[in-house]
Amino acid sequence: MTTIRDALAATGTLSRLETQTLLCALLDCDRAWLLAHDEARLDAAQQQQFADWLRRHADGEPIAYLLGRQEFHGLSLRVSRDTLVPRPDTETLVDWALERLPAQGLVLDLGTGSGAIALAIKHRRPDAVVFASDRSEGALAMARANGEALGLAVGWLAGDWWQAVAPDVRFDLIVSNPPYIAGEDPHLPALHHEPRQALSPGGDGLDAIRVLVAGAGRHLKPGAWLLLEHGFDQAEAVAALFAQAGFGTAEHRLDLAGHRRCTGAQVRV
Repeated sequence: MTTIRDALAATGTLSRLETQTLLCALLDCDRAWLLAHDEARLDAAQQQQFADWLRRHADGEPIAYLLGRQEFHGLSLRVSRDTLVPRPDTETLVDWALERLPAQGLVLDLGTGSGAIALAIKHRRPDAVVFASDRSEGALAMARANGEALGLAVGWLAGDWWQAVAPDVRFDLIVSNPPYIAGEDPHLPALHHEPRQALSPGGDGLDAIRVLVAGAGRHLKPGAWLLLEHGFDQAEAVAALFAQAGFGTAEHRLDLAGHRRCTGAQVRV
C-alpha cells in the first residue's frame, strides 16, 4: 500500500467512495486530484494512518468518528464518541421544523448531541431563538464547540430532558431525536462505537418519547408543535402517546426509505 492506487485497492469493508473520502482527508486533497495522481506515493506515516482507519472501520467504527466530522444539512460538524453520528434521515426532522417554525420563533432541541438539529435550524433561520439541551457533558461541549466554529448562536442547556428547562418558559416549537432503539433490537450491537444512552433507553425503546410527550404541554405555547424522530416501526405507538397526552391529531413525515420516521402534533388551543 505504497501508492494511492494501492490504497484505493485496499478497501477492506469500505466502499470505493468511502475509501476516496478517507484518502482525500489523509492527503488534504479533492477527489479529482486523487484520481489524477494515483501513482503518488504515501509516506510511512500516511500508510500507517490509513491502515489504522481500515482496521477501525472493519471493527464497525463509523467513518465520521475516523475523521472526527460529519456533514449534516449543509453544515460540517465535529463529532466524537460522546455524540451520535448525525444521520441523513434526521434532516427530515429539520425540514419539518423549518416548516412549522413561526417568524422569530423560540425553539428547543432536547437531547442535542453534536448540536446538529439546533444548529441546522439556526443556520436556516437566523431570526429564530434556539436553545438546545443534553445531559451528557461531553456531548454538550461538542455541540457548543460546533456552534462557536460555525458562528451560530444557540443557548446550550445542561440537564436530562425537561430538567434542563425553566418551568415558566414556553416555546413555539420543540424538537427531539431521542434514543428510541429497543433494548433487544438485533442491530444495536453493531452500533457499539456510538454512545448507548443516545441510542436506546432499553425496553420497547419508547421510554424517552413517553417522557417528552408527557411533559411537552407545560413548555409549549397554545398551537405550538412537538416534533419527534423515532424508529421506522414506531409511528402508531408515538401517535397514540400524543393522543393520550391531549395533543391534536398527529402527523408524520417519511424518511429517505419511505418509512414514517417523524411524528408530531400541536398543543390544543
